[in-house]
Amino acid sequence: MLPRPGTGSGTARTPGTPEAARTAPDPAHRSGRLLDLVAAGAGALLFAVAAVAGTLIEHYDGTLHVSWPPLLAEWMPHLGPGTLPALGTAVAVIAYGPPLAARLSWRRLTWFSWAAALAWTWSLALVDGWQRGVAGRLTTRHEYLSGVDRFEDIPATLRDFTRHILIGPPDNWPTHIAGHPPGAVLTFVGLDRIGLGGGAWAGAFCVVTGASTAAAVLVTLRALGAGRAARAAAPFLVLAPGAVWVGASADGYFAAVAAWALALLALAATRTVRAPWAAALGSGLLFGVTVHLSYGLTLMVVPAVAVLVLARTARPLPMAGFAVLGFAAVAVTFLLAGFRWWEAYGLLVERYYQGVARERPYGYWVWANGAGVVIAAGLAAVAGIRRLPAAVRGARGSARGPGNADRTVALLVAAVLLALLVADLSGMSKAETERIWLPFTLWLPAAAALLPSRDHRGWLAAQAGLALLVNHLLLTVW
Repeated sequence: MLPRPGTGSGTARTPGTPEAARTAPDPAHRSGRLLDLVAAGAGALLFAVAAVAGTLIEHYDGTLHVSWPPLLAEWMPHLGPGTLPALGTAVAVIAYGPPLAARLSWRRLTWFSWAAALAWTWSLALVDGWQRGVAGRLTTRHEYLSGVDRFEDIPATLRDFTRHILIGPPDNWPTHIAGHPPGAVLTFVGLDRIGLGGGAWAGAFCVVTGASTAAAVLVTLRALGAGRAARAAAPFLVLAPGAVWVGASADGYFAAVAAWALALLALAATRTVRAPWAAALGSGLLFGVTVHLSYGLTLMVVPAVAVLVLARTARPLPMAGFAVLGFAAVAVTFLLAGFRWWEAYGLLVERYYQGVARERPYGYWVWANGAGVVIAAGLAAVAGIRRLPAAVRGARGSARGPGNADRTVALLVAAVLLALLVADLSGMSKAETERIWLPFTLWLPAAAALLPSRDHRGWLAAQAGLALLVNHLLLTVW
């Protein structure tokens, strides 16, 4: 970022310092910018190597079970009704996003970010057309909607849920229902019960909720004292390439629930709302829902702990009690309904290795999964991640100084990366991580706030260009 007071830059700046002086290039900055490009190039190289190696492996023995490794996609260059809106949205965010983010009020910035992310996600989804890109996404035989009709008696189905996880018993669950706690499919059962059944409503629900993740990240950063960094990150969060998979997949919805759980936790821990106990209770409820949407989202405990640490006082401790109460309320509700999370997870591990995961080589996916992260988070995120150690070391200012804000971004992103590392090493995420890890990767573009402000438009163009290339050259499937 630009040299500022208290960041160890060696030169004090005053608010009246001319912009030309603040942005004057120097050898250290030129070196840093070169290293940013090197980091982004390394990310692109990782993807290229994963693509070449994966193609060779798949052609040799077919054990990867993906058509276009390392992504679950098919080569299909195409245009669609979302092409021009996607280009228009990208150009508008690149041109006007940074100055608008700098001067809008916080309330407007939050809503504008959600609206812009909605426009971006809808446009990318519609590149594949309405039916293929939205309405038909969640209606395939592997998806949640294929099992909605089996929840006529919800309590009875929940009590019987684990009996249908394994392949073999009659009426085993479709892949995605078996692979998740029942909270996931119950969401779509609920939509159906209120008259919003079918693939179109389900897809729209996932797009609208998933796009709100950008706003949740901004709320979290600001609550933790990184308001200036949040403004810098806003356009990058909007143009996250992961939007290709947010529209329209249930994992985009999962990402939003987890992100708002963290946002409410940050608000409660820092007491930046009128009723912090209510925010803490809401956070706990959402965390309870989160772990009943996806087993892997138990790893959200890592960034949750980071949020509590970054609050920097003992005040989060009483609020944590309300969060635990909210979490327990959800967990006990599912337990009383007859669903035992730990029992279901054990059966899921067995089911996982009944399928293609048994053949997918750990030795390839343990590093190729990282290529999926690069694509979903974007090259600007990779360049920003390179600056994490310097941001932590450079925090020399006061608790509210810009150096400390950079440190907050760095530590929060580092916590997300740690959670991803654990998920990767577990071997329970072999392939499809560009979608499965959305609840984590959608936080990574925040690292781009650490890049020099004069480079932001170029990096935003890289983010948008990557998403547009992926969406127009490949047909992403799951």
